Amino acid sequence: MAKQAKFQPGDYVVYPAHGLGQVTDIETRTVAGFELEMLVIEFEKEKMTLRIPLTKVGAAGLRGLSSKKDMGDALKTLRGRVRIKRTMWSRRAQEYEAKINSGSLVQVAEVVRDLYRNSEQPDQSYSERQIYQAALERLTRELAAVDRTDEEQAQEKLEAILSAASTAAQAAAAADDDDSADDDSTDDEDNAGEAGQVEATDEAA
Repeated sequence: MAKQAKFQPGDYVVYPAHGLGQVTDIETRTVAGFELEMLVIEFEKEKMTLRIPLTKVGAAGLRGLSSKKDMGDALKTLRGRVRIKRTMWSRRAQEYEAKINSGSLVQVAEVVRDLYRNSEQPDQSYSERQIYQAALERLTRELAAVDRTDEEQAQEKLEAILSAASTAAQAAAAADDDDSADDDSTDDEDNAGEAGQVEATDEAA
């Protein structure tokens, strides 16, 4: 009995190692004397076609297009606090690549958020920029498919969110620095006042 396909031609799907693709066909092929039903997936940007036996779809980590809610969670992640581990870049790079290829939209968003740089921040290194672009492209393509828009508009939307979040974080950091400076100034004035009182007492004695 033929296995019922979870995905149908025309469906957008996400393959962990390649990102967003589209199912174009379900075909039957004979392999080693056995007939196998294969899901045919086109990755337009990579100009690549992938065929996966229907029985292996789950094991391959293939998932459907994110829902509006899932995309909302990813965009919320972009607005969150940047989290960069104090470890060697080579190790962080491996962790970022693992997140990009995890198939998880939120994990891809974490990479974009952590590696984003605005015009006032230091430039990315070549390897940082490569990883950032790979994650941004994954997120952009899926957002475009979810919003039913083009990739240019989707990327502009993402970059606007990232820019606003970065500006807000810098403003908060500057406010914290000002508060710390005011506290230090107050402490200095208090210490100076106490010293003056001691001197006045000594003179009176």
